[in-house]
Formats: sequence, C-alpha cells, structure tokens
Amino acid sequence: MIDETVRQIEEMQTQSASIVAIKAARALRELTEREYQTVADFNRAVERNSNALLRANRSHAPLYTTQKRIVSDVLEADADSVDEAKEQLLDAIDAVVEKVQSSKDGAGERAASLIEDGDTLLTHENSSTVMSTLGHAFDEGKSIDLYVTESRPRYLGRRTARQLSDEENVDVTLIVDGAAGHYLPEVDRVLTGMNCLIDNTVYNRIGTYPIAATANDVGVPVTVVGASAKFIGSGFTFENNYRAASEVLLEPAEGFEVANPGYDATPTHLLDNVVTEDAVIQF
Repeated sequence: MIDETVRQIEEMQTQSASIVAIKAARALRELTEREYQTVADFNRAVERNSNALLRANRSHAPLYTTQKRIVSDVLEADADSVDEAKEQLLDAIDAVVEKVQSSKDGAGERAASLIEDGDTLLTHENSSTVMSTLGHAFDEGKSIDLYVTESRPRYLGRRTARQLSDEENVDVTLIVDGAAGHYLPEVDRVLTGMNCLIDNTVYNRIGTYPIAATANDVGVPVTVVGASAKFIGSGFTFENNYRAASEVLLEPAEGFEVANPGYDATPTHLLDNVVTEDAVIQF
C-alpha cells in the first residue's frame, strides 16, 4: 500500500492536497502488519517510509506537516514494546486524519457564510475544501450559479462540474481556462482552495494566479479556503512539480520544449481573504 501510494502521489492521481495527506497517513498502517525485532527497528521503518512518501511530491505542504506530526508522535512516545509502538502509530494516524477532515469541514462551514443566496461564483480545479464550502452553502438553502474552469491540462474542473451536476441548488457552467476573464465581470466572488500559504504567497494549482489577478483588476473579491495546517512556517521549502509534456501535447514536440508546471504563486495582496477553520483573514 505504501509503494502504491507513493506511485499515485508521484503521478498526482490523488488531486486535493488534503486528500493526499490523508491517503499517505493511512498508507503507513501497513507497517503495523509487519514484524520487527525491536522498537528501534520499527521506528526506523516509520521514518524511512514516511520519507519515501514525502519525496513522492515535495510540493504538497499538508503531506509534509501531517507526516512530520505522525513521525514525531511515534518517536516521542518512547514505546516499551513493538506492539505498543504500533498502537501509537495507529493513534497518530487517526489523530492526523481526524484533524485534516475536521479542519476542512470547519473551513468550508466558515467560508460558506461569505456566500449569499443567488451569488454567482467562479472556482478553479477540484478543491475538496471548496466542495465542502459549497456543500455547507447548499445545506443552508442557498442557491448559486457557478462557473468552473476546466483547469487544464488535467481538466480537474470537469470533475468538479460532474460532482455538482445533480445538485439542485447550483447551475454549473464549465468554461475553458482562457474564458475566465470574459465571465469574471458577472461574478460575485472567486472561490479557490490552496496547497499552502507561505509568508505572503498562496501556492495552488496552475492557473490560480491569472484568475486572481484578473479578478482583482475587475473588482471581484477572491476567497481562498484551506485548513490552518496549510500555513507553513520553517522547515518546508515549496518545490514546484513539473508534469509530463504528454499532458499538454500528445504528439512528440519537435523543435520546441513543453513546460507543464503543476502550481503557481499568488501574492496575498490580490486576495480579499483566506478562510480557515479558525478565522477569516482579511488582506
């Protein structure tokens, strides 16, 4: 399960940063099914496999914070037996998963309060926290019109559109990325997720920055929703992920290069606010 999870993260088969963190945390359960001679052997296995998961994608900040917490909890427990160490690992995994899930839901509930009944929104890619926000808005009886960018080259927005296609409280329009500027003057608010916030920069799926910049130019507020764990301090350096050229161009590129970065950087001065489970932070 760990090796398969590493492969999925490397290939970005798991999209949302919070879902990546949960999947990687649960993958470590596999270690409790193996045999170890000593607690030290088990702890080394936890560290080694956690590092393998981290190396799978160095751009995922929640993956970094959750894996570091799990390893820290296991090592600091100073278990007296292998069985006790295994139980500590399971407890640490459960605590991390519960925190990620509750934080995502809390952020979504808080962000939903910014949405008015009848609003027209625009969102980008397939953020699970944005989906939580919309879900809370629907539960409150709010109806919205929603523009969803395709989020090329992996077309993550198509997934968002399909997930909302049966929801009665929303009218969804899927648009190509380049059409965002055309529709933004009709929009009341841009709503996106984030991979992480470091200093005064939000890192998120490629295409977020031009949407935020255009929205700022036409006076549309931009709200970014994410768990507080995505606010990163020391110890983490964001490394962009460059995807395969074949996602952009199926035929071989002859005489030119194809660049396919996974993420871009949006300065917070372009944002109206960032919403976490704890607060609405104004900019």
